Amino acid sequence: MIVIGYARVSTDGQTVEAQKQALQAAGADRIFAEIASGAKTDRKELAKAVKVLGKGDVLLVTRLDRLARSTRDLLNILDAVAVAKAGFRSLHDHWADTTTTHGRLMLTILGGLAEFERELILARTTEGRFRAKARGVHMGRPAKLTRHQREEALEALSLGQASQADMARRFNVNQSTISRMAKKGPAAAGRPGSNNKRSTQVAD
Repeated sequence: MIVIGYARVSTDGQTVEAQKQALQAAGADRIFAEIASGAKTDRKELAKAVKVLGKGDVLLVTRLDRLARSTRDLLNILDAVAVAKAGFRSLHDHWADTTTTHGRLMLTILGGLAEFERELILARTTEGRFRAKARGVHMGRPAKLTRHQREEALEALSLGQASQADMARRFNVNQSTISRMAKKGPAAAGRPGSNNKRSTQVAD
């Protein structure tokens, strides 16, 4: 069994030396260290540390926040460790230890809670979108033309006072925007919810 240590700090003004010393004292045979934000998904030294793990090896960190930026990130990393048939330990977070039955149980529960949280967020987001649409809130791309511009363009086109190209130049939009609006006819000038501040424009 080989213990692979991983140390990380977020900025150049910090040092990994304290972490490296703690990892060595805990029996790390090899240490990968880097300066990188926890939000980065392409932490090269972490990837190297996981890659060298073999069956029965252990990935060791001083604290969980040195390894992952979120519960989902932690679980993804631990999944990669499990695929390598290796274990994981955190010196500070004693419960996060996949080399013990109790630690594996705790992380399994954590994974279940994270999945439950993800489903709740998805459900709330979906419900919120339905409610917004019911209120007439436009959920599409940013507006290109205001309601008055649409009315002006449709009137000019219907009276033959300007071409679609003329109106596109006047309002500084693509001609395709004017073309689609013309196909919709009067409905394009005052669709439901057009009085809502987020719905006063039409997307390109």
